[in-house]
Amino acid sequence: MEQLSEKRYTSTALGIAAQLVRSSIVALAGAISIACRDSSARGNTGPDPAGETAQPTAAASVDVVLPGVDSSAMTPRERHEWSSLVLELLAPCPNVPVSVAQCVQEGRACATCGQAAKWVAHLVRDGSSKEQIRHAYKQRFDPAGVRPIPVDGSPSRGPEDAPVVIVEFADFECPHCRLAVSLLDSVLAAHPDKVRLIYKSYTLSFHQRGEPAARAALAAGLQGKFWEMEHLLFDRQEHLEPSDLDRYAVLLRLDVPKWKADMDSPGIRERIEHDHTLGEDLKLKGTPAIYINGRELDVEADESLEGRVAAELGVAPHATGDAPADAVDASPPTPPVASGSKPR
Repeated sequence: MEQLSEKRYTSTALGIAAQLVRSSIVALAGAISIACRDSSARGNTGPDPAGETAQPTAAASVDVVLPGVDSSAMTPRERHEWSSLVLELLAPCPNVPVSVAQCVQEGRACATCGQAAKWVAHLVRDGSSKEQIRHAYKQRFDPAGVRPIPVDGSPSRGPEDAPVVIVEFADFECPHCRLAVSLLDSVLAAHPDKVRLIYKSYTLSFHQRGEPAARAALAAGLQGKFWEMEHLLFDRQEHLEPSDLDRYAVLLRLDVPKWKADMDSPGIRERIEHDHTLGEDLKLKGTPAIYINGRELDVEADESLEGRVAAELGVAPHATGDAPADAVDASPPTPPVASGSKPR
């Protein structure tokens, strides 16, 4: 298995730190950027020049009007640019070989055409260039971009039949995985019974405490407390020594001898290895790596987690205070520290 080099490790915030600041204002904005990464990772780093487009066409001479897409707030330049893009980009459905605009205008049998047209409009209004939009469109809508990710045996939250499945590859020592926890919690709380979260372990080789922490969480999961341990480990990320893990097991009132035996069991170690091999096969560039219904979240483009989930559900993204009133807090409670005990 390829090991990541510590010397070549780079840590880039790109937006997640700013995202967490913004989350106090817009709690469900949900943009995540890779932070724990390595320049030797095998993932692609640049846009695919091919894109997901029809054959090159002349720029639209007349601006497009599409039913269900409100372009009234666009400037004339934005409207013209959007029109040229929806006339150029192919419909998301492989059995509908026409442009997005034609798909919407003719009411073709592709339910995501209208969604795609609105998505392109949003990027145009945000100031993205045509080349950026072409690349992002391919990442977002190309059927070939869906990766089958096995989830059997992995810790999960949310109903098994949820229409949106989020798979997160995380490293317990990665500080930006820690920051992503609250964003994922917010998305689950905003869309109760609509989202399922799957955890996959992907510890970078230079993080010496990440793999034992992952085993500790998976072992706690065998006693029904994976997510409680997961939140506790991220919350106290600076304290992952073996004695700390033991203390957390006591704090969660686990059967500690069984938990210790499970931590060192072949089954747990095989699960860790399986997840890491899967991450290598997916050519992960760093952590957290997030897949939504089989498509990787474009973290380097500061793509919104909440926005992507809302688009998959066909609803408007939630903003502060918009979560359903009856939504239960999705985050497992972090146990209080017992009297006389505190993180070291």
